[in-house]
Parts: sequence; C-alpha cells; structure tokens
Amino acid sequence: MKQLVIKGKNKLEGTIKVSGAKNSAVALIPASLLSDEEVVIENIPNISDIDALSEILKYLGASIVRENDSIKIDARKIVNKKIPREISSKLRASYYFMAALLGKYKKVDMYFPGGCSIGARPIDQTLKAFRALGATVIEKENLFSISADKLIGANIYLDMPSCGATVNAILAAVKAEGTTIIHNAAKEPEIVNVATFLNTMGAHIEGAGTSIITITGVNYLKGCFHEVIPDRIEAGTYVIAGALLGNPLRIEGIISKHIDALLTKLREMGATMNVGEDFVEICASPLQSTTIKTLGYPGFPTDLQQPFTVLLTQSEGTSSVEETIYENRFQNVPYLQKMGADITIVHKQWIEIKGKTPLIGSTVVATDLRAGACMVLAALIAEGTTNITNIEHVLRGYENIVSKLTNIGAKIELEEI
Repeated sequence: MKQLVIKGKNKLEGTIKVSGAKNSAVALIPASLLSDEEVVIENIPNISDIDALSEILKYLGASIVRENDSIKIDARKIVNKKIPREISSKLRASYYFMAALLGKYKKVDMYFPGGCSIGARPIDQTLKAFRALGATVIEKENLFSISADKLIGANIYLDMPSCGATVNAILAAVKAEGTTIIHNAAKEPEIVNVATFLNTMGAHIEGAGTSIITITGVNYLKGCFHEVIPDRIEAGTYVIAGALLGNPLRIEGIISKHIDALLTKLREMGATMNVGEDFVEICASPLQSTTIKTLGYPGFPTDLQQPFTVLLTQSEGTSSVEETIYENRFQNVPYLQKMGADITIVHKQWIEIKGKTPLIGSTVVATDLRAGACMVLAALIAEGTTNITNIEHVLRGYENIVSKLTNIGAKIELEEI
C-alpha cells in the first residue's frame, strides 16, 4: 500500500501540462478490438487503469506494444473467451469490452465491472441497448452471458444520458446490420473522441456530441492512428489548485471549452485568471461563495464536484453543492471535516459549506478517485502535514501527479506503508 505525504501552504508556480483523458483512453482501448487491422493510439496517460485494460487485452490474445504515451494494438488473433472476475473487477471501464466483443463476435461472457464505490452505478442502460439490438442477456452470480445470432440496428432510448451506456451502444452498433439511432445520448467530449476514432477506421457515426447519435453498420474497420483528447478533469483539478495557491499557475495542453462550466463558476466567484483556447493561467485570490449542481456535459461535471468542495471551504460565505449523478459521492466530507472544514450534509445528495475556514493537516483516506483528488487539494492548502492513505485510487486517474505537483512547488512524497 502507498500513501501521499503533503506539507501544505506552499505556493504553486509554473506550468503543468495536462495528460490524455483517462475517460477517453479507457474507452478507446476496448474499442480497438473492433478494428480488423492494427491501430495506434497516442497521448495515452500512464495510469493504472491503462495497465488493467492492457491486462485484459493480453488475456484475450491481442498484441500490444506500449512506448512512451503510445499504444499499438493488433487484435486480429484474439480469442473471445470468458473474462474472469479478477481482471474485470479492477475498473469500471472493463465493461466497454462487453460492447466491443458483442459487436465483433455477437457473444461475450464477462463478470460485472469494478471501479470506485460512489454509488450503485448500474449497467441497466447498457443492457437495455444490447437488448434493443437483439441480444439476449443472462446474468448469474454477476457473470453476464450476452449473445445474438445477429445484431440488428434499432432505436435505443436511454432513460438518462449516461456516458458509459452511450459509448457501449455505439460500440455494439458499429458492426450491426442497418441503422441504429441512440436517443437521449450523453454529449461528453470523450464520446466524440471515441466516435472520431471509429469513423477514422471506417465506421459511419453521426451526431456524436448531441443528444441523437446515428450509426450505420459496416462489415469492416481498418487500422488507424488516433490521439486521445486532453483530460478535462485533470485540467479542472489543477485549475482549482491554481485558484487555491497559484502564484500564478499555468495549466496548458487543454481544450478550455471542455471546462467551461468550471471556468464560469470561477469567474462568478471572482477568480483572477487568463483563459486561452489551450491554457488557463490562474492566481490565488479572494473568492466568494457559490452554488453548484452536477449535471451531464456541458453542465458542471460530477468528477470535479469533490475537488471543487475544497475551494468552497476557502471562499467567503455559505456555498451549497447538489450531487445529481451519483448518490454516494460525499465520502470525502468526513475527512474535510476532520481537517477543520465547516460542512453540513443537508441530505444524502446536498451539502452546505461555510467559509473561509482554515484547514489543518491530518491523516485522511482517499475513498475513491475524485475524493482522493479532493484530499490532495485540501492537503496542499492545509497548515502542517497531511497523510493520504489508499492513494492507489488517485494513481488510477492522475498521471505523474507527484512529479507534476513537485515541479510547481508542492511538497509532496509518495511512500510505501
């Protein structure tokens, strides 16, 4: 096990370059199985989730070559065999293999995926999409056996605009017969990135980034070269760090319009920043309270809600946060309270934060990936030293976080415990 040890109250100055998007890369890698040739994906982040996906690819028999931030995948000789619990449970994104293997072979056997414990996170909308395309789904003791004689294009109506279900519906439909229309699709940039990847291979996907996506099935997908978009959640996390301690801090290699919801809130709070198409430069400055409500893209992202809460503890007045996506995403709150934050859980998905409140270093736990990012930010602004245990969650989603923060002035070390 590992922990982060952070000595707080150090100004952050210089430049951080954002890595490739975790939430895009973890969908692109399973999507590569649909190609009938070799594919190369660039700007892959060096995080443990990529290692877990590579393990599944190797288990299936794919040829993988990773070099720097590039991955070369040749899936022409894979064997479509049951994906066991011990590798599927390492991350939520393993369920993209369900869709890719179903789309390619019309059959998949796989255990329920893993990931952070931030709520029920059912896969009912994904299974709904598979059934709409003509697949039969049998579940027994968390083993899903999904098959179809053939997949036929259909109208898929998602009950909510789920990013994962939208990607899975696309992957399953790309090689289906006829035309598939996904209604109430999610609009995240990561979905557009996946659709662009598949279209470069020869797929026919229209409307990605809107609420209606149309897929016309094809028989063959060629090889291609593709690049992962910048990670908007990593970018947002470091922008928040800059609002707390920037002297100034420049975050570059981003697509700033992807974090418009965050930047709008920061302007509303009085943040001092300069925003370009591919960078944000931001200084610590007095901030006023605000209210946020998490929504699907382009609304305020649930993945930035926990990190943003730290900023609210350092803002004057009473702020509120409503979490509408996941029902268990306030696990960071008791640890912020332990550090001195004045936070009240009004009900399960609504909190109030009174600021400005000094935070004091303590021993805390990263209960999930974004809660871990929250604790890192809290430790950076806190007086004294903070130990963050269970830090493996953070390493799943933030490439080289220790060196990136060290290079801009943070006092942070990764230790074995």
